[in-house]
Amino acid sequence: MARTTSRSPAPRTPAPPTPAPEPDPACPHCPRLVAFRTANQAQYPGWHNGPVASFGDLDARLLIVGLAPGLQGANKTGRPFTGDYAGDLLYATLAKFGFTQGVYAARPDDGMTLRNAMITNAVRCVPPQNKPTPAEITTCRAYLQGRIEALPKLTHLLALGRIAHDSLVRMGGYRLADYPFAHARRHALGSLTLYDSYHCSRYNTNTGRLTAKMFEQVFAHITDDLSTL
Repeated sequence: MARTTSRSPAPRTPAPPTPAPEPDPACPHCPRLVAFRTANQAQYPGWHNGPVASFGDLDARLLIVGLAPGLQGANKTGRPFTGDYAGDLLYATLAKFGFTQGVYAARPDDGMTLRNAMITNAVRCVPPQNKPTPAEITTCRAYLQGRIEALPKLTHLLALGRIAHDSLVRMGGYRLADYPFAHARRHALGSLTLYDSYHCSRYNTNTGRLTAKMFEQVFAHITDDLSTL
């Protein structure tokens, strides 16, 4: 009689995500990011350490898309661009152009809210060295698509940096060569208008690649557009 050998089932690979506005707090789809998240949970048990949900007005006409949560910013606080320098510049600019209510104090419990705007990221989990892989960006694009589809009044997108820009263009099925990234450039993506800006990171502002005036000029163009709708 032939001897049979039992085998343990092969580990199951999570199915690709379907478009949804927000990932599950225990999102399993990017193994490298899950491992980094788990390590951070052990090292910093009081931090958020998970996918960071979008923040803002569900009737927003403007969706701002960043790169990914910062390790000691949104990954710590659980709110996009909260707790690091990039958030200081972003929220100050949003306040100047009338997109905020309340006062930003770099804490998720500061009571500040957004009006007519929402903030999200191209990749929802913090990546090692703040560098997501192409596969991670592609996987997380389902949530970017879901977020956009769940905003019924959306008309404008603002990409902070090339990765956010490229993910938005690819999500719409457009060729990157036809929609090159450049600071303050405006693109028509079907029914949506996309503006580009250099990312408001400390590195970009310290090196002079992006100044507060340059950043404000982009928001001035966006608010001019919105005022005509």
